[in-house]
Amino acid sequence: MQTYDDRVIEYFYSAHSAYAYLGAAELARIAQASGWRIQHRPFDFAPVMKAAGGSAIGARSKAHIRYFFGREMVRWAEWRDVPMIRHRPAYHDNPLDLANGLIIAAGEDADALSHAILQAHWRDDANIADPAALSELAVDLGLDAPALLSAAKSTAIQDQHRANTQEAIDRGVFGSPTYFVGGDMFYGQDRLHMVERAIQKPFAP
Repeated sequence: MQTYDDRVIEYFYSAHSAYAYLGAAELARIAQASGWRIQHRPFDFAPVMKAAGGSAIGARSKAHIRYFFGREMVRWAEWRDVPMIRHRPAYHDNPLDLANGLIIAAGEDADALSHAILQAHWRDDANIADPAALSELAVDLGLDAPALLSAAKSTAIQDQHRANTQEAIDRGVFGSPTYFVGGDMFYGQDRLHMVERAIQKPFAP
């Protein structure tokens, strides 16, 4: 039987996720208000989607793309009062291992660094696979950028990245962001009000 850490929100997502970005500030607010800790579990998006049977972007209808990655994002950005570009980021298909690894390596600083990376991708159209761009974000937060970048590329951190990806697959994650409270899964930043309720009063099994 799997056990779960008390007062921890498990946060499975990718560093390029639009909806993780849209929900990031609200997740931080919930954690701060409740005194719970966010456990960042960045994963490689494509293998998780493939395991879940999800369709690649190119295989989806234009109507679906326009709605889910267009109109819906615009509305949520307005609802959350989050600045966001109105187009698909130029570097959206670049590898995630370095940005995800940087978040894992950040440890206690992951909350701030994760938000900075998501924001750079979706507000500033930055290339979050570029070590120089990531270094600048880390420096802006007062972090040791060379040490973080070195750690992010290390075998230990990349092994953790692969383990996060496999765990996401094993636990039935099918999109980003996904949150777990006491083992109960909530998919999508539009479920954050339910995450907050689960912290205060767990839902019936």
